[in-house]
Amino acid sequence: MSIENYTAVSEFILLGFAENPKLKVPIFIFFLLIYFITVVSNLGMILLIRMDTQLHTPMYFFLSNLAFIDFCYSSNIIPKALENFLAEKKTISFAGCIIQIYFFVALASTEIILFGLMAYDRYVAICNPLLYPSLMSHAQCFKMAGGAFTAGFLNSIIHTTLVGTLSFCHSNEINHFFCEIPQLLKLSCSKTFLTEILIFVCAGINMLGSLLIILSSYIHILATIFKMNSVVGRQKAFSTCISHLIAVFIFYGTGLFIYLQPSSNYSEDQNKTVSLFYAFIIPMLNPLIYSLRNKEVKDSLKRTMDRNLFFLFLRLKQ
Repeated sequence: MSIENYTAVSEFILLGFAENPKLKVPIFIFFLLIYFITVVSNLGMILLIRMDTQLHTPMYFFLSNLAFIDFCYSSNIIPKALENFLAEKKTISFAGCIIQIYFFVALASTEIILFGLMAYDRYVAICNPLLYPSLMSHAQCFKMAGGAFTAGFLNSIIHTTLVGTLSFCHSNEINHFFCEIPQLLKLSCSKTFLTEILIFVCAGINMLGSLLIILSSYIHILATIFKMNSVVGRQKAFSTCISHLIAVFIFYGTGLFIYLQPSSNYSEDQNKTVSLFYAFIIPMLNPLIYSLRNKEVKDSLKRTMDRNLFFLFLRLKQ
């Protein structure tokens, strides 16, 4: 299937944000710093979990997958956005735009499913602790994570195929800082009603399906916690769930705002601001949320640093 059969546009212009020339460099540096923190914190989380055997549990296995997705998710969008902050010609090829959309939807879909799996993991750990070793075995966790990635990338094929078959024969200016489906639908000179409905349904099934799993899991978790006689047990159960709930609330709040409403209902500036939040901020916040609010992660980081400093001291003595 050839791209040329469907469009007379070979590249798009990413308008990005309305720029004040005096603010261009400071804004570039600010977002570059965000990307640096995102890369370091997510890769650091993955390395920490792999290095510390005490974190080789299902909860941290899924957390390491989340960190990997956030790293790839931000790397799919931010480098091109940073390039366009300083470039005179802010273009992206049609093929590059479709590829960016494919990985954006695939990784976002996988992250949504992964949030549901993490909620299920907490449900089994708190509500059915005796069954936890068998239900959340190492092999089972790999199957669940593999299923999440497979479903996410297959879901993205549907979205990308629908967008890739549209015709673009008028303006090629995207009023955004990256390629996003609602923006391309606005530029298309094809009839997009059916495409919008199909994308709406696919996104809705994915997001609402995972959200139902999360809500159902936490209803059972709360019921179990309130039945506990031990105050310490309640606090420990709450502490293992609160970080996940914060991350879910932030991600779903922005995602539902963008995708589960007709494209005509939100302004361009509003869309870009919310997109900026989940493209730049959320991938940076997730590892910080899980590390700063998680005693096991903080203890693991301290052990790892102490161990490395100890080996460094021994080498210096030699």
